[in-house]
Amino acid sequence: MKIAINTGGGDAPGLNAAIRSATLSAIRRGWEVVGIRNGYGSLYSDEPFIPLTRARVRGITLQGGTILGTANRGNPFEMPYKKEDGSWELVDQSDEAVSQFKKHGIDALVAIGGDGSMRIANRLSQKGVPVVGVPKTIDNDIWGCEITLGFDTAVTTATEAIDKITTTAESHRRIMVIEVMGRYAGWIALHSGLSASADVILMPEIDFSLESVAQKILEKEEKGESYSIVVVAEGAKEKGGEHFVKGKVPGQSEQLGGVGAYLERRLSEMTGKESRSLVLGHLQRGGTPSTYDRLISLRFGAAAIRAIENRDYNKMIVMQQNEIRRIPLSEVADKMKLVPLDGDTVQTAREIGICLGD
Repeated sequence: MKIAINTGGGDAPGLNAAIRSATLSAIRRGWEVVGIRNGYGSLYSDEPFIPLTRARVRGITLQGGTILGTANRGNPFEMPYKKEDGSWELVDQSDEAVSQFKKHGIDALVAIGGDGSMRIANRLSQKGVPVVGVPKTIDNDIWGCEITLGFDTAVTTATEAIDKITTTAESHRRIMVIEVMGRYAGWIALHSGLSASADVILMPEIDFSLESVAQKILEKEEKGESYSIVVVAEGAKEKGGEHFVKGKVPGQSEQLGGVGAYLERRLSEMTGKESRSLVLGHLQRGGTPSTYDRLISLRFGAAAIRAIENRDYNKMIVMQQNEIRRIPLSEVADKMKLVPLDGDTVQTAREIGICLGD
């Protein structure tokens, strides 16, 4: 067997652990392992693959990022192409990608990525490429998987940042607005905000009312609590409003951001209190993976190789009830796992008095 591994989309802590586990598990079976650099980007170069050996993956479990590199604009089905007039269009170069797999004798692909990567993996499988997916995203929004690699570390990073911000908020008696990642799902905002004792948590799943948030802050003021912590997901939006978007690059989904600055300005106007905002941004993607992320990444990588050994292709490895299972890629593509509003975590936030903006 000769297998290829790639990492696509945004990076996440634990990617290297998954690469190492899949590589060593395959080598143990006598297989050859190669990596695809920069998402699927190197498939269109003269040297599309790099060998993955024991030496190359030694010691990488504790490292953040990915030794293979990654990209948000590497979709083979929608590659950006700049025309002579300077405008951009998206072209389908998937046939060229598939031909590279065949030319170099790749028997199966381990695709490590988020929801976008799983959509690509599903479409490649429909073109005859045997694929096994591994769920990676700090957003934790992949359907069918209870937790994705990278989420635990990102939440820990966000929680620690909110903890630090809380002390300066109290010192200056300010409203502090912390904008976290998560795109259209509120997992990071909910888990970090609840863990860090935020006063307000705003998620994409619940359109927020500025009046509701301001009322919560003023109620605290009446009780002698002079500062407030507001945690907001980048995909949260006001009732009747739209998502806050910074821009869009050809071949890439819209870039969310700006809701934190908006809340800083509006809440200051409505409450008369001094406000500050902070965007944690890519800080949440970096750093050494947590113990939990290392463990599930290693489990995911080894499980992907077992699936290939069993010829159980076109599946995604998932964690369900703390057990590793496989589900069809076709069930995952074009779906998103949102925060359940009737779940225990949301109920906990409401019961201890956290405002969710509704």
